[in-house]
Amino acid sequence: MGGVNRTSTGMGSGLPTGANLGAVRSHNTALVLGLLRDAGAEGISRLELAERTGLTPQAVSKITARLREDGYAAEAGRRASTGGKPRTVLRLVPEAGHAVGVHLERDALRAVLVDLDGAVVAERRAELDLGAGAEAVLGMVLRVVEELVGDGLGPGDEGGLSGVGSLLGVGVALPGPLDHVRGVLHRVTGFPSWDGFPLRDVLETRLGVPVVVDKDTNAAALGLSVGGEGVCGSFAYLHLGTGLGAGLVIGGNVHRGARTGAGEFGHQVIQLDGPPCSCGNRGCVEALCLAAVGRGEPGEAARVLGVGAANLVGLLDIDAVLLGGRTVGAAPEVYVRGVGEVLEARARREGAGGGSVPVRLAAGGERVVAEGAAQLLLAPLFGRGEG
Repeated sequence: MGGVNRTSTGMGSGLPTGANLGAVRSHNTALVLGLLRDAGAEGISRLELAERTGLTPQAVSKITARLREDGYAAEAGRRASTGGKPRTVLRLVPEAGHAVGVHLERDALRAVLVDLDGAVVAERRAELDLGAGAEAVLGMVLRVVEELVGDGLGPGDEGGLSGVGSLLGVGVALPGPLDHVRGVLHRVTGFPSWDGFPLRDVLETRLGVPVVVDKDTNAAALGLSVGGEGVCGSFAYLHLGTGLGAGLVIGGNVHRGARTGAGEFGHQVIQLDGPPCSCGNRGCVEALCLAAVGRGEPGEAARVLGVGAANLVGLLDIDAVLLGGRTVGAAPEVYVRGVGEVLEARARREGAGGGSVPVRLAAGGERVVAEGAAQLLLAPLFGRGEG
């Protein structure tokens, strides 16, 4: 929205401010929805919404009237004011909208149905072979999504998802690399047959609802940021499961790169002439980590992961490192301690004044990617992320 003159609160709060222009109605609505969600069950008044967005009271009244008409907002009672009649307080209606998040791993599928608050309403998990071909994988996705929505929300018109009024769409997250903007897969590491497959367009046609596709690590990073991790400014989410990747949040936004290829963390080479990796290189962090895991040496895998994390910290000077993925989940203390020790040693060598970068488990456990995939649809609704 370059070139738009936005009003300012003039309070130095750092809060996003609105624009009193019809051309950016969706932007303003997202600001209001975001504040309604942040306010929780206690709600927020129209006057407070105007003060915190910089919009005029008239603009806020129009937006909230439309949100109430569409079922997204409702009255939450009244609050005493310093003068005049009590103010009506509004709240978000979480059940007014839902999104499905699908996590495609190399050997499994996990899907969740979440409401506007991000609360999980229903969940499914199934075995999957990502190398079985597009038709087999798509058939599994369609079946699981339809079952999930049917159980959580009830069937739509003639059994189709497009008839489920509160369903905003489906987010799909899977290993990269891929083109997030066009929803097209590139040579998914280990599965070259997916190269060039237009996953988003095909799923939109078959499901009849909007679909967003992103890398698993980006989706997780978005979900974690929306869930509160974004307050630390910047962090890296390192996902070690059947592969290894990173999701980067810098300045509160997911960093995907100019060609949406950022975060291929697992394929940085740290050992020349090391063991071959599925990407075609040798000595990649991913290959070394998975080899150690295969030998039953999680401590060594954690040390290797820590070396890669230290490279990332040195390059980007991020505020925190979050760990996730099923392999980390099998021995969480080992990985947190092992990565942390490498980062602490690096900080001592460099004499870092602020100490080492903290390392901790990502919230959400094994659902972190699927829940993040749902946020690919929900976050833009609240002025977060890019969808």
